[in-house]
Parts: sequence; structure tokens; C-alpha cells
Amino acid sequence: MESEAGGNGSVGVDGTRLEELSPQPLLTRDYETRPSLVYERLRQRHGPVAPVDLLGVPAWLVLGYREALQVLQDDDGWPKGLENWRARSDGEVPADWPLGPSLEVNHVLIQGGPGHGQLRTAWDAALKPFQDPAHPQAKRLKAAVTAYADELITLVGQGGGTGVADLSAQFSRPLPLMVASHLLGFPGSQGDDALMDMWRVLDAGPDAEPALERLLATLAELAAVKLKEPGDDFPSQLLAAHPGLSLDELARELFMLLGMTSDHVGILMSNTVVEVISGDGGVRASLSAGMIRETMNRVVMRKPPLVNFVPRFAAEDTALGNYTIRAGDPVWVSSAAAHADPLFAGHVAPNSAISTRAHLSWGAGRRQCPARELASTVAAVGVGRLFERFSHLDLALPADQLPWRSSPFMRGLRSLPVRYELPSVPERPAVPKATPESAPGTADPVLPDRSARQRSSLWRYLTGLIRNGR
Repeated sequence: MESEAGGNGSVGVDGTRLEELSPQPLLTRDYETRPSLVYERLRQRHGPVAPVDLLGVPAWLVLGYREALQVLQDDDGWPKGLENWRARSDGEVPADWPLGPSLEVNHVLIQGGPGHGQLRTAWDAALKPFQDPAHPQAKRLKAAVTAYADELITLVGQGGGTGVADLSAQFSRPLPLMVASHLLGFPGSQGDDALMDMWRVLDAGPDAEPALERLLATLAELAAVKLKEPGDDFPSQLLAAHPGLSLDELARELFMLLGMTSDHVGILMSNTVVEVISGDGGVRASLSAGMIRETMNRVVMRKPPLVNFVPRFAAEDTALGNYTIRAGDPVWVSSAAAHADPLFAGHVAPNSAISTRAHLSWGAGRRQCPARELASTVAAVGVGRLFERFSHLDLALPADQLPWRSSPFMRGLRSLPVRYELPSVPERPAVPKATPESAPGTADPVLPDRSARQRSSLWRYLTGLIRNGR
């Protein structure tokens, strides 16, 4: 298919613009169950870039690996920032569009314009103590992740030494949110209600908008506390690196941290668990040899948690794939589709001990995910602790029958039912300890006391999921 540019917009050979192409809905039942087939149909019909309908809004979906890199690595030609979206500026995006709430929060991953550079620099500085293994904050964070993982595993074990559990709901989803609460410096279990609201926002259901309002209000209150009483946490680090942030701006960045360290990490953990359980003996052996991160790297190539990135917009009429994209058109890069592109997939050695890092799971270019090391650490510690604590884990359903949930951004397991066995003599859960490297005057991570946990909404929810042992 050839394309030619017209004076007024994105056009194909027949002169039809994006708005007039009648794109087919992307988020169908087929997409939820077998998205790879949907990507392949689009690729065969349109080539590496296809028009799609996202819940009533037309957009371009980038399917090709080369085209994805072209967009992700060119911030000037394909900027972020909703102010660049022509249809939105013209009032053509419905006010009740389901994706609106998550995209309207103008944080570091959404924001465009000249202010982004300073904000991203501040993010990198604020995250460094928690991502650099040489820093005491990173050591304490790793200890806290281990302790939270043990706390959740012990809770699962209250159903008996053997039993059935949903590792998605009972482990993979709550663990990264608990870690995020630690990073944000929520006192005790006060952040648990915020974590529950974060789930509602990520699930994009009918209660997503009120949940987002409550969550932002809670985060604004937390931001006000950190402004008056800085601590050894991410909000305080970000304020120190970017003192000009208002409370509302800081709240939006904290929302970003919650989102970035929650669903993405949880899906990565669940997918890695499935890879290990359903893989051959070599996969388990490599895990025992300490190659958890290599296993995760293979997982994100085949099943990236973040399947479609937040939109970018053509700065001017630009040829991409077999079309010319009109200035202001929204362009969504699909990492999942790009990984299935023969240009990429055909050069991946399936049996190599070390897999390629050329995948797009963390993005590419200057706007690559700033917390990729943090997310990888949380996921690796969580998965490692599961296989250390449980003496046996097996899928309760065949791998091809596991239920998936898809959204415009993420794809992960709806549930991960497993049969488990815990040792007859339970291992003593790890607790964060003071380290010699701890900086003077900084607090060590402390888990909320048992009574506070039991009163929290998150803990009541998790307790309700415990099943009796067999």
C-alpha cells in the first residue's frame, strides 16, 4: 500500500483521513484473549502502522519495530503532551472517554513541552538513591521488599501448609503497591486506602474517576506533609531536586510512581512465575543459579506488561509506515506488536542463555522509563522470595487456560491460581535490619504493626482471599 500526503491531513491512496477511515475497534474479545492475532491481522492489512479505534477515539497504532524506534527516539518529531492532540483541542474527544482520567494527570510520562527536561532530571536524581545498589536507601528498600513479600506469603500460609492461592491477587498485585507506599513515606498503613484506589484507576472501571479524585487528594495531603517535614523517601528527594514543584504537581508525580511501580511490576512477577513453573527444568535451574533477571528479560520480550505506550503526536505531517500521519494525530506505539515484528523476532535466538536487551519493554530514547532498575529489583526480589519460601508451586490451570485481562496500556493475568506447599517448619520471615551503611539520621524501614495491618482495607481484602488448605 502506498500513501500520499494531502494538504490537510493523514491520507492513504484514496485521500481518506484518519477520522474518515472507520478504524476497527482494537479492544475486542479477540484482543483480550489473543492479541497477537489482532496485531497480525492489522499488520497484514495496513503494514507497520494501522488506524484503530480506542473506545470511540481514532488513533494510529505502531506495529513495526523499526517504526516504533523512529517514534520513540525522536522527541521533537513525535512529542508527548496532550496539548499537541488536535482532536482534543478541537473538542472531538468525548468528555467521558474512559481513558481520559489516566491521561489527564500531567506527570512525567505524559508531559511534553520545555518543562519536561527539568522534571525528568529531578526524577533521575530522586530515584538514584533507591536504584543504585551502593546507596543505603537501596539496601533498605531491598530489605523492605523482602519483608513485605514474606508478610504476604505468611498470610497465604494461614490457609494451611498446602492449598490453592491466587498469586496475582494475593501477592503480585499487592507487593509492588506496598513497596510504593514505602517509597512514598506513608506512615504505618495509612496508604492502604490509596493503594486500593490505585487498583480502581488501573482497572479503568466505572469507579475509576472518583477513585482518581480521592487518590490525588490523598497524595496532595501527603505532599503537604513532606513539604513541611522532609524524610528519607521519594517525595522528599523529588522536592529537593525540584524545589519549584507545587503540591498539585508533586501529587501528580507521586501518582505516577504508584502507577509505574504497581501494575507493571505485578504483571512482570506473575508472568515470570508462569514462565518458571511451566518451563522446562532449565528455567528452574537458571532461577536457582541466580538468573532471575535473565528469566524476566525473556518474559518481557514475549509478554511485555506495558503493551502500548502513552500517546505521542505528530509534530508535522510525517510519513510513517504506509501512511502519512497528520500533524496532531495521536500515535500509540505497541511494544507487544513490535516484538512480534519479524524484523525483531526473526533475530532473537530462542535458546540463548543471554537474551537481547534490544526489546522495547521499558521504552527507548531519552524518555525511557526512569524507574526500570527499581521495578526490576522489586520484581526479582519478589519472585525469588516466592521460590525460596514455597517448597512447591504448580499451576492450578493449564498455562493456556489462564485468564488474561487487557487494557489499552497493560496486559496481565486476571488471576494466577496455583497449588502450593510450604515447609512443615515455616521459615522465619525476613525483617528489615539496620545496616552499617545506613546514613546517620535516616530511618530504617519499619513494617506497620500487626493491629494496624489488620485494620487496613488492603489487609482485610487480602485476608478475605485466604482459602483453607487441602
